[in-house]
Amino acid sequence: MIIDFHTHTYPDKIAAKTVELLAGRSGTVPHSDGTLMGLESDMEHRRVDISVVLPVATSPKQYKHINESAQVENEQFADTHVWSFGGIHPDNDNYKEILRDISDKGLKGIKLHPDYQGAFFNDIRYKRIISYATELGLIVVTHAGQDIGLPEVVHCTPAMTEEVLDEVQPDKLVLAHMGGWQMWQDVLDRLCGRDVYLDTAFSYGHIQYRDGAVHKWKLMDSDMFKAIVEKHGADRVLFGTDSPWSDQSETISDIEGLKFPEDVRKKIMGENAARLLRI
Repeated sequence: MIIDFHTHTYPDKIAAKTVELLAGRSGTVPHSDGTLMGLESDMEHRRVDISVVLPVATSPKQYKHINESAQVENEQFADTHVWSFGGIHPDNDNYKEILRDISDKGLKGIKLHPDYQGAFFNDIRYKRIISYATELGLIVVTHAGQDIGLPEVVHCTPAMTEEVLDEVQPDKLVLAHMGGWQMWQDVLDRLCGRDVYLDTAFSYGHIQYRDGAVHKWKLMDSDMFKAIVEKHGADRVLFGTDSPWSDQSETISDIEGLKFPEDVRKKIMGENAARLLRI
């Protein structure tokens, strides 16, 4: 089984505009159209069994629509094999009510994005959300490290994550992009071995840039990827692509090309996610 734990889709009416905006901001080439149907088509052709969609509430008002839409999408899971998480914003004062509603809707987790939400990960507002989400048994996924489209300020560093882990002690926290995009040495030194999950999204392989891209960062090399997996433990690494920003098929080939032992490969590509999602 292959489970892509980190994907994004956008409503059909705004998908093209949103993908173009984000592609222009990051200088990268998207690999699908950003719609749910586009993701389903990719999964069918690229041997992905289940994809987890991670919506982001970029304003406090968006949570209701995001979570209602996620519930509707998840009711179609048997047909789509796509599972959507919920969204919440750090400025939502009624965060407990929202998280209870997310749990009651049967959503398995939430996505936080400190860069898009304009708050540092060790902010008390995030700590409260993560603490109550943990109490409810929800998975919490957060963007970690630099954001390719908003590189000026890093809102979730490994040091900030350490503080959250020490104070809140969440048991289902997932750090996207192998713990901190473009901060992987710091991840290796500070976070590996801690009680936290890492997803592989947009971390290993290559980035396809548009002509004229301002920045051209590279992803981690194979030695760093293997070092993080070895030190952190394969039981807490989740396969993810960041689709539509990485191609699912290429990412599968890149990671399987590292020739991990079969038991390690199975854990990363799907077994760990299945256990975490309780499916």
